[in-house]
Amino acid sequence: MQEKELKQTLQKLLNDFVQDFKKKLPSTKEWMTLKEGAAYADVSYNTLMKFRVMGLKVFEIDGVKRISKTEIDNFLNKNSF
Repeated sequence: MQEKELKQTLQKLLNDFVQDFKKKLPSTKEWMTLKEGAAYADVSYNTLMKFRVMGLKVFEIDGVKRISKTEIDNFLNKNSF
């Protein structure tokens, strides 16, 4: 592999790694979309929907659903054993 191709490949790998790392960082905002809430809880969207059936509170105003980081933390702590 030539030096230029190697640099391009390494740059792409590094960019992909950084993007993946950013996605896995915990959210710093209090109110999140349901998709963001699932990522924050490190579960699938479907599992988050099961959590709703189990009592996880989701807030909805005019059809816009949001979930609180604090609510997720409290729910997970309450259901941990």
